[in-house]
Amino acid sequence: MRLTGRIILLGILPFSMLFSAAVVPSSRAQASNANVAIESGHPGSAQPFDVKAAVDDYLARIPADKRTRSDAYFEGGYWLQLWDFLSVGVVMWILLRFRWSAWMRDVAERVTRFKALQTALYWVEFIVLVSVVLFPLTMYEGFFREHKYGLSNLSFGQWMRDQVVDLGVTAVLGAILLVVLFSLVRKSGENWWVWGSLVSLIFTAFVVLIAPVFIFPLFNTFTKLEDPRIKEPILRLARANGIPATDVYVVDASRQSDRVSANVSGFGGTLRITLNDNLLKRCSLAGIESTMGHEMGHYVLNHVFKGLVLNGIVLVVMFALLNWGLNAGSARWGESWGIRGITDVAVLPLAVLLLATLSFLLTPVNNTITRAMEYEADMYGINASQQPDGEAEVDLMLGEYRKLDPGPIEEFIFFDHPSGRTRITAAMRWKAEHLPGAPVGGARQ
Repeated sequence: MRLTGRIILLGILPFSMLFSAAVVPSSRAQASNANVAIESGHPGSAQPFDVKAAVDDYLARIPADKRTRSDAYFEGGYWLQLWDFLSVGVVMWILLRFRWSAWMRDVAERVTRFKALQTALYWVEFIVLVSVVLFPLTMYEGFFREHKYGLSNLSFGQWMRDQVVDLGVTAVLGAILLVVLFSLVRKSGENWWVWGSLVSLIFTAFVVLIAPVFIFPLFNTFTKLEDPRIKEPILRLARANGIPATDVYVVDASRQSDRVSANVSGFGGTLRITLNDNLLKRCSLAGIESTMGHEMGHYVLNHVFKGLVLNGIVLVVMFALLNWGLNAGSARWGESWGIRGITDVAVLPLAVLLLATLSFLLTPVNNTITRAMEYEADMYGINASQQPDGEAEVDLMLGEYRKLDPGPIEEFIFFDHPSGRTRITAAMRWKAEHLPGAPVGGARQ
């Protein structure tokens, strides 16, 4: 979610629990599914199925120039993480050093005498000012760079419209969160960080809950999928895996890009199975089933809940360190910054700076948590859909904007999903154990 990304960038919410898999199969890969099975490993074939050869064959289908372009795009993202962190740090330091934060607090106090409204008004001033100052970097990353690599379909006017909507939603949700957090700081004393981390966790779950119905439609149009050739296999797969869904939705993601994705999001009454229109236009049924099996794996394996728990542990540690940093920083520089202590909303830039630093340093940890669950969903999806070549096809299409074959350290640090080679290897390994003539779903004798 764009608004979650903005909040993460500012350090208010150091993690996001929305999962998606970007997928696009090529027609060449689609046409050659049968050949892979026949050429190696089919009963009667002289050659056993060679997993590594099958993986290398899939990876070789990406032309060298496109591979180079994708690697450059993805590796450039490593540096952008650093520049994002440094730019946020510089802006937060300016707000503190030149007392702009104290000035915004004073403006809010002159407008209203109610603390909650003062906090909300300060947040609106803060998010608007920071968004304006960081807009050149945002525009480069989100518009010009995406167009440079052919990954965006938005005109500048359309992109700006999404940015304005994003800013409005962020202003509302951020105000709610900050009002509650600063109320806890004032009322809970030294233990505020314990309750603060719990509130942030609950708030994240709340955003995940309402997003499919109330937030996503602000950016895209959702309609019910009517084509029974696609809808019925998806609903059968859902029913077989205990997912209480009666409809499948299509989102017009093609207005933003040609990337293909799907998700099973929400809880209870907000549960939705969603495909984007690019998926329907560019993907075979095998690829769609594989993708939906992956997304259903997140739901069945309770990854949202598990992710909240795991990231909650990280969040508690971060809030404990935040409490220490706020007290130490305000005690040393508070007077020169015009800050009255950690109960003063003007301390927010220091909080953002500290949380942004911790989030940046914990990037490998947060990526590993997500990557592990994505791999689990991959394996669940392959077993549920029994479409290993569909999985390999869609993994190839990550090569449009993700590095397919990174080194192990590179993958550990920078990848929040398994690499293309890792995912295709898992699919081909599954295929080797489930070739025609081999028992499916049971142990070999």
